Amino acid sequence: MTDADLDRALAAAVEAAGAAGEVAMRYYRTGFDVTMKADATPVTEADRGAERAIREVIGGAFPAHGFLGEEFGAVGDQTTRWIIDPIDGTRNFIRHVPIWATLIGLEYKGEQIGGVVYIPVFGMTYRALRGDGAYHNERRIRVSDVSKLAECSLCYSSMGWFTRAGKEDVFHALYRQTKRQRGHGDFYGFVLVAEGAADVMVEHGVNPWDVAATKAIIEEAGGSFTDWTGKPTIHTPDVLATNGKLHAPALEILRGAGR
Repeated sequence: MTDADLDRALAAAVEAAGAAGEVAMRYYRTGFDVTMKADATPVTEADRGAERAIREVIGGAFPAHGFLGEEFGAVGDQTTRWIIDPIDGTRNFIRHVPIWATLIGLEYKGEQIGGVVYIPVFGMTYRALRGDGAYHNERRIRVSDVSKLAECSLCYSSMGWFTRAGKEDVFHALYRQTKRQRGHGDFYGFVLVAEGAADVMVEHGVNPWDVAATKAIIEEAGGSFTDWTGKPTIHTPDVLATNGKLHAPALEILRGAGR
């Protein structure tokens, strides 16, 4: 993709995220039914409507691109594809906790080269494009300079994910080395790391659509994003995102505690 194509792609993703946010907010304000998927996770009409809106906007601008979405799966050529989570934080959405977002990641030949996170309730957009930096609205963002785990702020999603995966002791081994721990779940811990408000985000139980957008944002903000073995992938359930300086010591603890 040329630089002009990339700029146009990011603009389309921002537009699509806004359209999805409008759909989701209509349900958020007025009510919706909730059903359970085969994996025991909840889904609403808002999730499906928001994903349809994203596919319509981006598909109109880039008809040759493929999609991988949480609600409607993979469609089209997967060489250049958009990886979509229409509502990341559906459980928050259902309970009217305002921390939920639309996530749109752009992937080219297996590399995450762009991402948009839009938080409709707050009117906040995080975005990044390979080589162009990361932004919170129009402000360029950068990871923190914290270099010691003993001084760092650690984010995670839910203890339940670690417990169900048999990784509770692994998480404890890491958090005991840190200064502060906050359960800023789902996408939110990742963007906090990207803008330097937190230093480490550790997660277990994710899918590609949960992290494709945030991986691009973390990396363009100067941070590091891998699984717990150090592989820079979105295709394993275990994720570690840091400011870069804390990545090696965090990985050492996670590896030492057992995978």
